[in-house]
Amino acid sequence: MNSRERMKIAMDCRKADRIPVMCQLALGHYFLNTDIDSEKIWFTSEGFADALLQLQKRYRFDGILVNLWGMPENILEGVVSVEEHRDEKILHWNNGEITVIPSDDNAQHFLKNGGPLDRADLETIDLDHLDSINKYKGYFWNIYHMPNIPELTGTFLPGEIPDYFFRTLDLVKAEVWGDVSVHGEIYSPFTHFIELMGYEDALMGLLINPGRAHAVLDYLAGVVVAHAVATADYGVDAVLISSAFAGGPFLSRDMYKEFVLPYEKKVAAAVKKKNTVVYTHTCGQIGDRLDLMMETGTMGIDTLDPPPLGNTDLAAALKELNGRVFVKGNMNPVELLNFKTREEVVAHASNRISIGGPGGGYILSTACSVPPRTEPWKLEMLTPLSEQLGNY
Repeated sequence: MNSRERMKIAMDCRKADRIPVMCQLALGHYFLNTDIDSEKIWFTSEGFADALLQLQKRYRFDGILVNLWGMPENILEGVVSVEEHRDEKILHWNNGEITVIPSDDNAQHFLKNGGPLDRADLETIDLDHLDSINKYKGYFWNIYHMPNIPELTGTFLPGEIPDYFFRTLDLVKAEVWGDVSVHGEIYSPFTHFIELMGYEDALMGLLINPGRAHAVLDYLAGVVVAHAVATADYGVDAVLISSAFAGGPFLSRDMYKEFVLPYEKKVAAAVKKKNTVVYTHTCGQIGDRLDLMMETGTMGIDTLDPPPLGNTDLAAALKELNGRVFVKGNMNPVELLNFKTREEVVAHASNRISIGGPGGGYILSTACSVPPRTEPWKLEMLTPLSEQLGNY
């Protein structure tokens, strides 16, 4: 049984030959543990695809998550100079914008002269012309991960799919398709909402003007459905809905039910119509809303952060979910970062294997991303442990 077959069976909530292993890696982990320049990983399809493939092979993961969309082939032609410092690079673009790429963290983007990114104001946004949100550069940057240089990136509305959108998927599939499970990531309507407004203002907007918030969320759900359907049509083994900010303490259970559930339900339904697996990544405290997450129609739940990062006990969660969705995660990434010995890694991973494995439908993974400075030898241990302890 190869990795793709193993993941397919697990995502169908059944028992494969063994428990699959698939961790999402922080972008900084790719920067630190491949031989590829950080700006090429962040800004080129070829660089990110190469990083994904290098570390999947090194860690023998059963799946690859393509969580940055493809980039225009010539995007780095817009860079006029690069400052290199010990812990970061600063890219200066020909439109005056600046990108700071730390050696171990996601890039940060600034407008001309270091100015802040533009954000929408929920009170003044034109609900009759919501396509106009594309003018907010902060939203554009944080969702599309590129500078606002139309001559290089082209111009498109949020629901439109540029030609280069699937370039990274093309490159990954060319190398591993049929052998390794390949997943595409899209951002949830709520993630789009808070990137559009800014986190604090978005959360306040839910309280102050929920009617306007619903109008914007409904529009953004259409944007996400377009992305999700295009990703499913393009050919992936699963579509991941990244809904990182929909757990506690960002949102209460009641706010999740009102502002997240109905819109993610639309996305999940659209993907399932394409006969493609859809699952959801939500960080933080989700132990109080697993039933609501299942109401979205998702087929799997990713992260299940354990205490103190979250509030999910794996055994209790599996009992509540009762085999209706597959589960991925629950290893504590902060503990994994801090472990000093092989014995600590074995004990932690073995505990998750022993709890998650027996009923099938479990994928061994860290809860949320592997921290950038987690030593590779720890991740190299996970698949051999599954082979030793996770057999059915």
